[in-house]
Amino acid sequence: MQAPDAVACAWNGLSIFCVLPPEACLEAVLPSGLPFKRQVTLRSTDPTDPQSAPGVLPLMSKTLVIVESPAKARTIEKYLGKGYAVESSIGHIRDLPKSAADIPEKYKGLAWARLGLDIENDFQPLYVVSPEKRQHVAKLRKMAAEADEIILATDDDREGESIAWHLFQELKPKVPVKRMVFHEITKEAIQAAIASPRQIDTNLVEAQEARRALDRLYGYEVSPVLWKKVAPKLSAGRVQSVATRMLVERERERMRFVSAPWWDLLITGRTAEDATFPARLTDVAAQKLALGKDFDSLTGKLKPEAKVRTLSEAEARALADGLTGQPLTVTSAEEKPFTQRPYPPFITSTLQQEGSRKLGFAATRTMRAAQRLYEGGYITYMRTDSTNLSVEAVTAARTQVSQMYGQPYLSPQPRVYAKKAKNAQEAHEAIRPAGSSFRTPDSLRGELSGDEWRLYDLIWKRTVACQMADARGRSLRVRLGGKARSSSGGAGEEVGLSASGRTIDFPGFLRAYVEGSDDPSAALEDRETPLPPLKQGERVTAETVKPEGHETQPPARYTEASLVQNMEGAGIGRPSTYASILGTIQDRGYATKKGQALVPSWTAFATSALLEHHFGNLVDYDFTAKMEEDLDDIAGGRAKRVPYLQRFYLGVGGEGMALRPLIDRQMAEIDARSIATIAVPRLEGSGIEVRVGRYGAYMQRGEDKANLPEGLAPDELNLEMAEEILSRPSGDRPLGIDEASGHPVVARAGRYGPYVTLGAENPPIRTASLFPTDDLATLTLSRALKLLSLPRLVGTSEGEEVWALNGKYGPYLKRANDSRSLTAHEELFTVTLAEAEALFLQPRFGKGRSPTPPLSTYKYEGRADIVLKSGRFGPYLTDGERNATLRKGESEDNLTAERALEILEERGKEPKAKAGKPRKAAAKAGAAKKAPAKKTATKAPNSKTAARKAPAKAPAKPTFTWAQLKPHLKVLSAQEQQLVTATRELGRKVDDVAPELGLDVKKAKGMALQASKKLNQAARGE
Repeated sequence: MQAPDAVACAWNGLSIFCVLPPEACLEAVLPSGLPFKRQVTLRSTDPTDPQSAPGVLPLMSKTLVIVESPAKARTIEKYLGKGYAVESSIGHIRDLPKSAADIPEKYKGLAWARLGLDIENDFQPLYVVSPEKRQHVAKLRKMAAEADEIILATDDDREGESIAWHLFQELKPKVPVKRMVFHEITKEAIQAAIASPRQIDTNLVEAQEARRALDRLYGYEVSPVLWKKVAPKLSAGRVQSVATRMLVERERERMRFVSAPWWDLLITGRTAEDATFPARLTDVAAQKLALGKDFDSLTGKLKPEAKVRTLSEAEARALADGLTGQPLTVTSAEEKPFTQRPYPPFITSTLQQEGSRKLGFAATRTMRAAQRLYEGGYITYMRTDSTNLSVEAVTAARTQVSQMYGQPYLSPQPRVYAKKAKNAQEAHEAIRPAGSSFRTPDSLRGELSGDEWRLYDLIWKRTVACQMADARGRSLRVRLGGKARSSSGGAGEEVGLSASGRTIDFPGFLRAYVEGSDDPSAALEDRETPLPPLKQGERVTAETVKPEGHETQPPARYTEASLVQNMEGAGIGRPSTYASILGTIQDRGYATKKGQALVPSWTAFATSALLEHHFGNLVDYDFTAKMEEDLDDIAGGRAKRVPYLQRFYLGVGGEGMALRPLIDRQMAEIDARSIATIAVPRLEGSGIEVRVGRYGAYMQRGEDKANLPEGLAPDELNLEMAEEILSRPSGDRPLGIDEASGHPVVARAGRYGPYVTLGAENPPIRTASLFPTDDLATLTLSRALKLLSLPRLVGTSEGEEVWALNGKYGPYLKRANDSRSLTAHEELFTVTLAEAEALFLQPRFGKGRSPTPPLSTYKYEGRADIVLKSGRFGPYLTDGERNATLRKGESEDNLTAERALEILEERGKEPKAKAGKPRKAAAKAGAAKKAPAKKTATKAPNSKTAARKAPAKAPAKPTFTWAQLKPHLKVLSAQEQQLVTATRELGRKVDDVAPELGLDVKKAKGMALQASKKLNQAARGE
């Protein structure tokens, strides 16, 4: 019996031998249900068989899916399987030119190219692929050319739509292109999204392009005004300038604020049943006592309409003595039931606010963790202003409530949260755990890192709580009356007291989530302030009476959380912009953090004053919110981009902002001096003015000037402090003439500390900083000359000059590329060569010398401890993988575990490996130049010194060029070959290549080192 046809075929690059008929062969090899578009030629292995003629059958198609980030790509790839290639764009692939270098050659001569918008040609944008993305875009083009279909799966918002459009424009695909959107990265959501694609929404793209053009016009036209009239390198922005104004206005309120003192009494009452409760004095002789709200914040005096009585400290103490032990009668007792509904699920702004309140996270840190959770498939899309939940999410939350808390804690009906923020953008879901069933935080402890786990825990609790029952309880308000004894023996004064309590009968959703608290159980106890069951007419005793003094408080500064809340309430900005705006105003020096509070800088005052007085609409809250509404109209197809930009920039038709004509008119009217002069209410009438100059803020009275200290909050500056700062030595104080050179020696107060100079030239011949023990006011000529003698040549050791220098981080010795710290500044003048050599014989820190113990250790659940250490350049934080140096104002005394974690997340960097450098035989020319003239001669090393030299090292291993190493690439894996070729041959950075290979940067760097080692070993024949 003859064997069936034997068929050889190729499928997806694989050679397959099959002893089946052609159709059966394909049926066995290709998965069913997949699309077939390409074709393959099949030929029988028997040349005499009539069927050996080529036969043509379809082969599986290849679909390219493009997302924004490698992490997102890896997660989605798991759910798509064969036939799909998932690649990331690694964010935006192109943008308006960032600098002149980015402008293509053919546009360089055009006047509008710097702006990136052709104003006369309907604001046509000039988009360029950034240099660091060109190679990756080339890779995407190649993948697109090999694909049968392209799916653009960027985020479902304006920015994501814009990225998809830019990909389409840049790749110019010749195959069908579809748009796929989803709000969570789960298998069900991805499969549903790929089954229901759509086209790119051009209205959303137009809205995002309009927003980008607005930001460019605002920044590029207004920022130069700040450079010319305030200080260089400042920036203005459509939302950042408004946020800065909010901070400045709040600080102005604090600067105008006048504190007022007031007193009252705290009484501890005791019932007949021996129960105690707190009460507070509210009125004396039928007249209400003053509270903080009764005082005028600008004068510190009672408001005219306030008909209240104020107690002095003496009166309060006398009343306390007269009331102690006196009987009190309950005049009224009113009990009312209360109900509290759960909070809605998170939107972007509320997540950032609670991340700040509960976890101590900065907005950027919250969003980084949320991004990672979303890309990992743990939560839904994190940039949203909708509180809506899908039916499956409501069902999942209700199921977990029943399972974990019991049926009584479940809301009788599913709760619907349909309210959205003012000017809400595209309708997404609220931020919630992903999927149709929620994974509990405890089940993810092994999968998520510290920040991600804590944020997921927060999101999970809030989502589950929103489907729980109401909290129920009772509030009790009691009024009491009595009479205080008179110290003179006469009739005492009638007094009134008030006490209030709150009892939670059923905690409901509070069992899972209490806003602003990490521990719901502890928060429940805080929320309960029970009172004894007091009845009207009941007698109690004032057991203890304590007089308490109070002061009215200025309005609180904004925190990141409250600023986001305020901006959202005013309709300013969008969920996707809040974190970046908060980062920008701090990076640009408009605000600094003091604890959690955002403190505006003096520069922020000057820039806000200029914009308020000359470009009022640009920082007007309603105008900025209206701009968001206009962009919404463009997104909804109700308005067009070009006419709107023409009105905003040019004022076409006499409408809109007319920014360009406004700047042209105002430039001549702006008085830079008046704008830079900041009104400080507490300095009025003193003749002292605060100004912002090119190099920072300073005070001036007549000819006297003084720099304001770094970190001084504007509301802290008062007359006493100003006088003290002005009294400090400032300006130039001639000390005399250096007899050796004939040049003058001058003591100066610089921005970075006091120093002395030699010579009248600019720059001077030589400068030297004062030691911490020196006083600028009493500095003598002889001491100044001694300081100017540094650096000092100590001698020659091992053929190298040894120098004593006063550095930025303290006194130290230097020999070629080696250095050692000295313990005191005065040792710079006294250290001998023998002492220096003894120091150099000791190992440097980290090379044998025992390290100093940590200053402090901060422990966390779910992540490595963070340690505060003392380093050569000051204290720093480390968790063993990243280091972050503390900045001015940050110290062990004011550092908390939350702040330490925040600093490491925001500023932590992997320590750089120190590259070994061969020691130079010749003395440094630069060091010789710095040495005093009279100490230029050096002694040759004597025989004893030579005898102490270390034995000669073994010959160094040969080094190879890339051309010599390239033939040995076969010893590496395919992934190692790609990495090494990109870094060695193409000169790219590991940080840029790693995402393309699906590696994290740290792993890629380790792989690159190992690959280099393998290549060198192969080249040496080892």
